[in-house]
Amino acid sequence: MSFTVLIPARLASTRLPNKPLADIAGLPMVVHVARRAALSHARRVVVAADSTTIVDACVHHGVEALLTRMAHPSGSDRLAEACHLLGLDGDDCVVNLQGDEPLIAPGMLDDCAALLARRPDCVMATVAHAIDDVAEFSNPNVVKVVLDAQSRALYFSRAPIAWWRDGFTNGLRTLPEGLTPLRHVGLYAYRAGFLRRFPNLAQPPLERIEALEQLRVLWHGERIAVHIATERPGPGVDTPDDLARVRALLE
Repeated sequence: MSFTVLIPARLASTRLPNKPLADIAGLPMVVHVARRAALSHARRVVVAADSTTIVDACVHHGVEALLTRMAHPSGSDRLAEACHLLGLDGDDCVVNLQGDEPLIAPGMLDDCAALLARRPDCVMATVAHAIDDVAEFSNPNVVKVVLDAQSRALYFSRAPIAWWRDGFTNGLRTLPEGLTPLRHVGLYAYRAGFLRRFPNLAQPPLERIEALEQLRVLWHGERIAVHIATERPGPGVDTPDDLARVRALLE
């Protein structure tokens, strides 16, 4: 199994400005993420940044980084450019790790890449884990996924899926009977050839409504394999409160 980890890093962030460079235990957050990724079996870890400030910070700490255009509408578009710059194409495996996951389990990257290698019927692989809390199941900030019999994604949603008709009649108090809801983890393995053409696929209404990029893949008839993890990933960083929590854990 051979794969490259690409970490998209964008300086602008609505909820946490300069997020990739946020200091955690004396290092920029994106450096923590890259070092975690380097503990996996990846042959290469590269940060794809939109700013020379991020590139310089990475290089200063021994992390490989390249500069991509600022005007990318999504992280996937940024990674498609990175694939072009690095000469990745065809069946080359690329793992997309978000730059705000400084506590990601390295083995989760290996599992995601290995799953894609075993599934020639799929252009992508991703990760999910069991939901065991009703509040989490109902939370629109928690993305859910449902699978088919071959563990391929049928649909992703911010809504509680599958919708439990009887359970919701009088207000949801327990999780659905006979089905374990799954929380989607935003970690992806791609075949590089598909990733390079992904930005040229038309954006469907479902993607715009749910604000979930992966729905574009399903809309265009492609398949996504899903690895069910037995552990949860460490907390990511989206807000100042998240940053404080992760700082406390790492310091």
